[in-house]
Amino acid sequence: MKYFCYILSNKNRTLLYVGYTDNLERRIIQHKIGNGANFTKKYSVFDLLYFEIYDESAFARQREKQLKNWHKEWKWNLIKETNPKLKTLDIK
Repeated sequence: MKYFCYILSNKNRTLLYVGYTDNLERRIIQHKIGNGANFTKKYSVFDLLYFEIYDESAFARQREKQLKNWHKEWKWNLIKETNPKLKTLDIK
């Protein structure tokens, strides 16, 4: 099984949300229909900008905690390393 640590943003790219899951496609859909976190529902944060893949849940969860403690600028720099145009990623 694969696990994911991911970063979402809103349409205007002003907010970031960090999460982890064992099914990235399903989790993004949950965020889009309002069944994700309250924060993502309230601020329409569901554009996938970045993700990492792990073989163990503990590592994905640990990375999520690490990224949540990062400064916003550091997260943006991480995203821009692989997604410089900040395009919404297609996970299919």
